[in-house]
Amino acid sequence: MFADRVRIFIKSGKGGDGHVSFRRELYVPAGGPDGGNGGHGGDIVFVVDKGLNTLGDFRHNSKYIAESGEEGGKRRCTGKDGENLIIKVPEGTVIYDDESGKVIADMSGDNLQETILRGGRGGKGNMNYATSTMQAPQYAQPGQDAQELWVRLELKVIADVGLVGFPNVGKSTFLSRVTNARPKIANYHFTTLNPNLGVVDLDGGKGFVIADIPGLIEGASEGVGLGHQFLRHIERTKVIIHIVDAASTEGRDPIADIKAINKELENYNPKLLERPQVIAANKIDVIYDDGSDPVQAIRDAFEPEGIKVYPISAVTGQGVKELLYAVRTLLDNFKDEPVLFEKEFDYDELMDNPNDSFEVSINEDGVYVVNGPKIDKMLGYTNLESEKGFDFFQKFMKRSGVLDELEKLGIEEGDTVIVGDYLEFDYYKA
Repeated sequence: MFADRVRIFIKSGKGGDGHVSFRRELYVPAGGPDGGNGGHGGDIVFVVDKGLNTLGDFRHNSKYIAESGEEGGKRRCTGKDGENLIIKVPEGTVIYDDESGKVIADMSGDNLQETILRGGRGGKGNMNYATSTMQAPQYAQPGQDAQELWVRLELKVIADVGLVGFPNVGKSTFLSRVTNARPKIANYHFTTLNPNLGVVDLDGGKGFVIADIPGLIEGASEGVGLGHQFLRHIERTKVIIHIVDAASTEGRDPIADIKAINKELENYNPKLLERPQVIAANKIDVIYDDGSDPVQAIRDAFEPEGIKVYPISAVTGQGVKELLYAVRTLLDNFKDEPVLFEKEFDYDELMDNPNDSFEVSINEDGVYVVNGPKIDKMLGYTNLESEKGFDFFQKFMKRSGVLDELEKLGIEEGDTVIVGDYLEFDYYKA
């Protein structure tokens, strides 16, 4: 089964604890500390596998945990590092933080490998703490905690051109004629439930990749039917071809259909309407000569807006070549850059960036106040009304050192804490 959206849990490896031990050898009655350092925890690494074209494998496994580092050993032996966990995804996969919805990484273009979560650092063994006044330290550093996140993976197909149109207007027939794709074709709605990709080869010109986006319906941008699953696949396309049934074989109004689809594209992502568009007025081979000219009506409606109309028959091939060369011209004038999604969320930067600070103070009412750039960034990432968001907030407060600073100021259970500009809660020690 084709799968293009999954939610998974990822966790890096914990750092191994440092070891406490002392040198014990014959004739060495007072050997010094020799506890080794712990090993580094394994990272979570996403890698593009160009042999994959679906996220279906993730339907069977939703938890991915890297190996933890081993504890340090005697005789200054460092613990073994945990193995990195490699997660293979198809090209075009976008990784989102599930809580905030922000982009963590776009596995497209030159970005074939990305470390999403880093394993914890290994703790230092007691050999590191010996001084002239403390020659037999009885303690070692614990390994750094692992990082963990729920992430959402979305596969957005990589194609130069996207075909859109209501069900049964001939998109699959058109794709099978102009490319090497072989989509299922039959005379019923929603034959296509998965995006189909094909390569168009043009004589004397560069080819391009075209995607048949499954039939849209009104309300698709709000998730009606399979709207969101379909619409995400057009986000990377550079040119959009609207295919309409110019002959109105099912009684549909082609002009109303085009306007409805553009409305759905705008509701889903307004930037989609900035892409070049052309209209393929299909099924001209079955237009009856009743004195009206439906193709001209479509031209009158959209060519004043700069959208060219090309009459075609996907069945006979009439007009198809002219349409393809027009699309090639639009692609040639498009900036030759992949449509990529910029990174918006960085776990390391949120948790460990030394340039982001926070301040903890007590105001005149005896309320503890926590603010600063680090806090603002965390609040921007987190929906505190959800259970996942509040859990993330608690871990952030602990790991970033905010709770330690509050305790240094003498906070007690029941005291009020204000975080940022609006979050207020009573403190209770976990």
